[in-house]
Amino acid sequence: MKSLVASPAMIGRESDLESLNQELAASLGGLSRGVVIGGEAGIGKTRLFEEFAASAARKAFVLVGRCVDLGADSQPYAPIAAVLRSLAAALEREGREHVADEAPAASGERSETGMSAGMTMLLDAAGPGRAGLAALLPELTGTESESQRIGAERLYELVAVLLETVSHQHPLLVMIEDIHWADAATLDLLRFLLRMLSNSRILIVLSYRSDEVPRGHPLRATLPELDRSRSVVRWELGRLSREQVAAQAEAILGHPADIQTVDCVYERSEGVPFFVEELLGLDGADDGDVLPQTLRELLLARYERLSESTQQVLRMLAAGGVCVDYLLLEAVHDGSADALDAAAREAMLANVLTADERQYSFRHALVREAVLTDLLPGERTRFHTRYARAYESGVGGERVASKVSYHWMAAHEMAMAFPATVEAMTEARAAYAYDTAARMGERALELWDRVQNAEQIAGLSRVDMLGQTAYMLRNAGDSERAIALVTIALEQCDPADRARRARLLRDKASYLANLGRIGSTQMLRDAIELLHGEPPSELRAVITGELAARLMLEARYDEAIEAASVAFEEANAVGSVKRMSVSSNLRGVARVNHGDIVAGQADLERARELAEGPDGDDGALLRYRVNASDVAAMLGRYDEAVRIAEEGIRRAGELGVSRTSGVMLAANTIEPLLAAGEWKRAGELLDAALALAPPPGFRIQLQRLKLWITVWGGDAVAADELLREWRPAMRVHAEIDMQSGLAIAYVAAEIAMALGDAQRAWAESSVVIAQDHRIMPSQDQRLIVVAARALAVLRAGAADARDDEGRAKNEAAEEWGTDASNAAECRLRAALDSIARWPTAAIWIALLDAELGGDARDGTDVAAWQHAVELAGEAMVPVHIEPYARYRLARVQARAGDRRTAARNATVAREAASRIGAQLVVDWVDTLVERAGLERPAAGGDPAGGSRLTDRESQVLELLGQGLSNRQIGERLFISAKTASVHVSAILKKVGASTRTEAVYRARGSGD
Repeated sequence: MKSLVASPAMIGRESDLESLNQELAASLGGLSRGVVIGGEAGIGKTRLFEEFAASAARKAFVLVGRCVDLGADSQPYAPIAAVLRSLAAALEREGREHVADEAPAASGERSETGMSAGMTMLLDAAGPGRAGLAALLPELTGTESESQRIGAERLYELVAVLLETVSHQHPLLVMIEDIHWADAATLDLLRFLLRMLSNSRILIVLSYRSDEVPRGHPLRATLPELDRSRSVVRWELGRLSREQVAAQAEAILGHPADIQTVDCVYERSEGVPFFVEELLGLDGADDGDVLPQTLRELLLARYERLSESTQQVLRMLAAGGVCVDYLLLEAVHDGSADALDAAAREAMLANVLTADERQYSFRHALVREAVLTDLLPGERTRFHTRYARAYESGVGGERVASKVSYHWMAAHEMAMAFPATVEAMTEARAAYAYDTAARMGERALELWDRVQNAEQIAGLSRVDMLGQTAYMLRNAGDSERAIALVTIALEQCDPADRARRARLLRDKASYLANLGRIGSTQMLRDAIELLHGEPPSELRAVITGELAARLMLEARYDEAIEAASVAFEEANAVGSVKRMSVSSNLRGVARVNHGDIVAGQADLERARELAEGPDGDDGALLRYRVNASDVAAMLGRYDEAVRIAEEGIRRAGELGVSRTSGVMLAANTIEPLLAAGEWKRAGELLDAALALAPPPGFRIQLQRLKLWITVWGGDAVAADELLREWRPAMRVHAEIDMQSGLAIAYVAAEIAMALGDAQRAWAESSVVIAQDHRIMPSQDQRLIVVAARALAVLRAGAADARDDEGRAKNEAAEEWGTDASNAAECRLRAALDSIARWPTAAIWIALLDAELGGDARDGTDVAAWQHAVELAGEAMVPVHIEPYARYRLARVQARAGDRRTAARNATVAREAASRIGAQLVVDWVDTLVERAGLERPAAGGDPAGGSRLTDRESQVLELLGQGLSNRQIGERLFISAKTASVHVSAILKKVGASTRTEAVYRARGSGD
């Protein structure tokens, strides 16, 4: 029994095709979607792609890219480039169909620059950022669109804007196969697109081999991230059942297969469609004794029936990849074009090869892998040599250095591989593909001693190659390896070359800081010492400025001011306006934190003037806006902080640094918005900034704000879960950024207090009175107050845990006895007294007095809370403080028996908290009213007079309505069953229900 054709019908994938069509329909409606399909080799991913693409072509432009298995030598962004070329071709076809009788650009002619009409349309759609496309499309080099240094982030945004722009006129289906072979830069760009494309008519469909994603594979970390996105769905294709194998056999054979054949094929194929086709293509498919015994034998069965000349062509093609351009194959082939065509035709008739208008492809990558094993060593060397030379000569219209390097390495021609490797490194770096660039750099270093005149060929010294490779490793996220290489560079650097050594020390200091390790400050000092006695230089200005920044982050303000002043003078001496602006900026922030606010603000204003002047610098201006907005917020000038930061956000977007400087500015906008009571606007900006997936150091600032708004929004359990997930990275960052560390400690203490864990809150917040703590006024004051709140609770608990004669009944009472708690209070008061002249200190002093007021100094003094409420209305006080203080006032008034005033203050507190979204305070007020029997405040439309449900509680309520258990709810929402139980209890309380069913009924009845 023999078959030489694939199944004419796709079997067993009807539901998968229907799901893809549903996702396409959603995207056609303007809701961008992403689909990721996994499955083992041969399971039918490509066939599903082909069937879906064929049906979708009537509704959208189908843009196809494919990742190629070249290991570390994969060309950066190759599948993205293929997608863009497909888009250019589609635009050109569309132009010919609609306006063929108009301008040449619409009828397929080439422009004066030599570009096709489609490529011209592509550039037009890219808008002002078109210059960056040459980083992805080398054929644009030399035109007006030649690549500028725009940065990876701007490149990603450029692609997103291009696709969005075209999708307004033409829906797009982007399909990329085999992303398990994608380079790191391609994966980063795909992640960016799947996050950022939201309201466009775009569907992105990706596939990967699930059996090719082992532990440590880059895609392995990407998949869970995609799973968390609401706009992305992922599933895996399963094997066919026996009935489906029988149906596939019937489709291939043209008649039903007998039971013996079906049983035999099903057993040997194990339900993998590609293996079914291969088995049915053999003689004796119904005879288990004659079937191949190994997978390799099966995959080579069709190949081995071909003529020797055709087999040789297939081996040659296999050395080039799964798909090889026809012109490239013709250049590599050592026979006539007719002989090549004859061999290709025979292979296609045997269903080993497929072809389109420009390339030949193995029917499946598994076949190519099997054919590769049939290459003799001499053949392998000859074929790879031919490919290398063909790529070097630019066959096919482009010279790809990474492929040249790959083939020379495979041919064991190290001397030939070296220059191509260096070129590939340079190309990858220019395209911001730092992972690939770093691998090429490390390969060049491995080859260095095996090549004569390596330094002359590379155009740089070995030390510089080590330094550049370290830089690219750091940018690729491998700071550990970067430190190792820069350390070697320092060991090999000529001691007399002090400038080069200083640069390397500066780099190593930066890499150490990235990992949160100590030593970077001293390393910068060592670098400056190396340059001592040298003429003024921008290098020394840069390093001294970086030292000032590091000292500022460590709250060593005296030293930071001195270093920034030196950096300013050094920059002034060499005429570097940018470095003068940055130095003045750093000195200003350090002076403000040190208490010299007037001089500090003058420095900041000078930094702005320099950055905006005729010789100014956009980067310096953004840095000013980051720090100036932060200082304004620290001083309680929230409107000013928002204005400065928003101006910076707009400029960051124009410069393509929204994920770095733009994120810092977003954080500096969000925090004063929260302080001003604009929580809804702040939350929207926060979610948008987090969706950009910024680098870790920037992301942590947003995560901290997310924690704060989540806990004060009433979901302390969710905030605590997020804190546990994010805390490891936060701790690393806190090692190098004291301000960030204190801010994180503050929000962690707030979460602990909201959960009723005063001991944990004290452990978090008491860092502010640690012996090695350095004063940072804006952070210290709020930490001191939350520490005081924790101390009051611990003090009250200790008092309750003593017998009538004052003896401790447990460890808590022993630990927080009178002497211990009094000593802790004295340290807190002393810490706050040391910053009492800070502009916003008055409210925090009042809160400290209130938290520790009363006869037992446990927060029960009515007058102290009344004073705190009075001060809380000041413009420089964060808005949530007033409802919080008023709630605490109501609590102590109720305790003192003044129930009417307590009820009135509870009502005002609840209304103020509801207005800004401080659900935590709303819940506290409701609990107080219920327990104290106060007159219930107006609910403002809340169900059953209770509290508004949080977003997470609303999700839980919806699942309760489906009859799910706590465990099932936890699985759906990726939380623990215990956490789900906490949410259910909160819902029952808020809607006034005693059972889960009643809660659903009441909530639905109230419209919640």
